[in-house]
Amino acid sequence: MTLRSAKTLAIASAIALAGTVSATAHAANWSDTFIGYRFGTQFTEPNNTQKIRKNILQFTHASGYDYGQNFLNVDILQSSKKDPTKNEPGHHFQSPYGTTGATEAYLVYRHQLYVSKLADADFSFGPVKDVTLTAGFDLNTKNTEFAPRKRLLVVGPTFKFDVPKGFVDLSLLYGKEWNHCGICNGPDQRNNVSFNSQFIASLAWALPFDAGAVPLKFQGLANFNGPKGRDGQNVKTKSEIMIRASLMADVGKMAFDKQNTLWVGVGYEFWHNKFGNRYDAAGNKKPGIRTTAPMLLAEWHF
Repeated sequence: MTLRSAKTLAIASAIALAGTVSATAHAANWSDTFIGYRFGTQFTEPNNTQKIRKNILQFTHASGYDYGQNFLNVDILQSSKKDPTKNEPGHHFQSPYGTTGATEAYLVYRHQLYVSKLADADFSFGPVKDVTLTAGFDLNTKNTEFAPRKRLLVVGPTFKFDVPKGFVDLSLLYGKEWNHCGICNGPDQRNNVSFNSQFIASLAWALPFDAGAVPLKFQGLANFNGPKGRDGQNVKTKSEIMIRASLMADVGKMAFDKQNTLWVGVGYEFWHNKFGNRYDAAGNKKPGIRTTAPMLLAEWHF
């Protein structure tokens, strides 16, 4: 990716952020904000042979105005000691892992602009009710030896499907990632990595329904991320697939007659070739690149 195209992508994200200011300058048509919690014991990390317990605190805000929508999510992920912090004795012969679990912060922001509103035209076709221009970014940091500092910019169209309740969005995005590798110190290796541009397909959904007297919703996201060139250890990355889905019950409605306040449910995370990892420099398949993790979840909406 050239510097010119990187700047163009950054400008697109800046325009999306400007849309946030526009949205807050006018009354939102709708908004939903919640604090969530996820828990699981079967998470994995590349190059780690252990199953890792994680407690995940989540803050999510979504809102819509006349010309578009905003989405912001921040996850704080606290690992068990099997995913140790930097300088922990994870390699020491007396212990197969460290004594303190790592902490990660991961932020996602997306802004959608309705093409139909901008062009004053109907862009619906087949099952698609509207098309938006989506731009945004991901940021992360984690206090491990690897010390990742992900910076991802994305831009592309989103197709919004016509469903009776809730939403189904499919985004086809152009992505450019920069990251850091704290363990990449050998010949032909790089601490600061500028990956190749990549194709990202992202499906997000939330579908409410009732099972008798029980209000439920089936929600989640599924991402396909194409290869992004070579990583900091000069190894080719592979396509990755991440699916996170959950079935939630509106406990607040059933217990307190307060709809869309307290949701509790179960979920599942599947991650194949996590972060694009597959093989090491010697051609051996890395451990920890495939996650199959059941989860317990809760959301408090306000």
